[in-house]
Amino acid sequence: MKKVDIDSIYKILKKHVTNYQLPAVDLVAKTKDPFKVLVATILSARTNDKTTIAAAGRLFSKIHKLNDLKNLSSKKIEKIIYPVSFYRNKAKYLKRLPSEIKIMFNGKIPKDVNDLVKLSGVGRKTANLVSSVAFGKQAVCVDTHVHRVMNRIGYVKTKTPFETEMALRKKLPKKYWIHINTLLVRFGQNLCRPISPFCTKCPIKKYCNKIGVKRSR
Repeated sequence: MKKVDIDSIYKILKKHVTNYQLPAVDLVAKTKDPFKVLVATILSARTNDKTTIAAAGRLFSKIHKLNDLKNLSSKKIEKIIYPVSFYRNKAKYLKRLPSEIKIMFNGKIPKDVNDLVKLSGVGRKTANLVSSVAFGKQAVCVDTHVHRVMNRIGYVKTKTPFETEMALRKKLPKKYWIHINTLLVRFGQNLCRPISPFCTKCPIKKYCNKIGVKRSR
């Protein structure tokens, strides 16, 4: 079993992933607008970045602040955000946001993960991403890429993204929490893919235990 040097891995990947496009939510995060980050994160669930960016762009051309969602029907939102995955459900979630945030949080988007998950359509992955990307809070966002890569290299041994999040909260140095999602999403999308990853091109292969890898390139 190879030693997993997370400090070296982080340093190497931070430099390596500059060759790849930023995830959709990170691009939206450049606006420094928590509302837009929240909306984009909801849209991004189970949806590729290209589709997410296009849908977010169309929606943000119609709305500029939280309460603007009140002026759109669920059907109208559906048409705007299609073809994101589960667009009908996501349209309903977005339509509910203004009233939910007003009732539960006095009209302000919450910063805390445990508050964010109270909103419709917001799971732990979304909540952690909004908390860290929009507000700079210490949160560990674990999606399928983070879960897969961390298990593949042998840094954690978990069965679900939730278990991975809990394991990383205990083990991963806090200085890496905010940025680990962006690094591993870019790395996972482009090189460390679910099936037949590009192990021969991998910049961290000397630290990776290739757990669960049956075929690689």
